[in-house]
Amino acid sequence: MTASKPTQTFVLVPGAWLGDWSWYPVARQLTERGYPTLALSMPGLTYNGSPAGLRLADAVDHVVSEVESRDLTDVVLVGHSWGGYPVTGAAHRLAGRVAKVIYFAAVVPEQGTPMIDENEQYAAMIRQAIAATPDGTVPVGLDAVEGVLMPGDPTPLQKLVSQLLLPQPGGYMTDSLDVPPVTKIGLDAAYVQCADDIALARPGTEFAARLGVEPAVIPGNHMTLLTDPAIVADALISALESRQ
Repeated sequence: MTASKPTQTFVLVPGAWLGDWSWYPVARQLTERGYPTLALSMPGLTYNGSPAGLRLADAVDHVVSEVESRDLTDVVLVGHSWGGYPVTGAAHRLAGRVAKVIYFAAVVPEQGTPMIDENEQYAAMIRQAIAATPDGTVPVGLDAVEGVLMPGDPTPLQKLVSQLLLPQPGGYMTDSLDVPPVTKIGLDAAYVQCADDIALARPGTEFAARLGVEPAVIPGNHMTLLTDPAIVADALISALESRQ
């Protein structure tokens, strides 16, 4: 008997400074396993538009528009890192189309709390960057890739990733969402964390607790979606199939 084709569509939202390219290795894995997959870049994080003046609402609107314009249903929204913000905002507006929300090494936003306030250590640095840049963005360099995002990974890969990163629109970091965690409105959610992740503003267990779920733990650092996409795809499929 032929196995039934999955009905869910994965919609993959990247983290800060990243574009849809960061999800491509995982997207390929999911597609090869039969899942329709859409990887998105947020406004301002490509070379065909300016990041100046963008707000968090623009990123949320973009996710909603991409789903609605394709008339997608049974959607699995997946957010990586800062991508937990637009995913959460979009999930509230797309609730009738959402099968599950999965936070992969991601922030689970608290109502009224912007990304910048999740970690006091980086708050001053981010505010200074926004004030110092003419377009109000937050740049990131090779040192952050080597020491925080991808510690221990091969140097050529670290350098390549650092060259692909684009400045993050400041409004994405300073704006908050006026909505509760998605589980509060009855949406199914899951949390996947990476065992060696030191880039998250808080431990993954704290973010999972905001959803009221136990996190699934996989090997790797914050950018395991690039270095071991098969294990990430496995974790996303397992999270989709599980029920908390």
